[in-house]
Amino acid sequence: MADLTAVSAGDGVAFLVAYGIVAEVIAKACSSPQTMEINAKARAGTLMKWVNIGVAESVVVIAIAAYIDKRHRTAIISGGILAIIVTYGQYMHAKSAGLSNGGPGTESY
Repeated sequence: MADLTAVSAGDGVAFLVAYGIVAEVIAKACSSPQTMEINAKARAGTLMKWVNIGVAESVVVIAIAAYIDKRHRTAIISGGILAIIVTYGQYMHAKSAGLSNGGPGTESY
């Protein structure tokens, strides 16, 4: 069993904040995975471009936070990495499902 006496409540908060900021930054940069899936045929390239920009922005924000808060550095980086992996995976799944689905999108051009 892991010794949790060295882990502080601050580490948990820092982990949650890092995870949340990644999700927020990517959401700010683009639509939702649902929108990606629904409109993948028309906008997959553009949506993924903005997901990638959101990931890059997230990495910068997490790095700055980790530099500033050395005490919670591990939790900040861990939360950020996990959120990037999960969120990127959601968008990749949505893109794949949307492109293979063949259903009608919500946009017309």
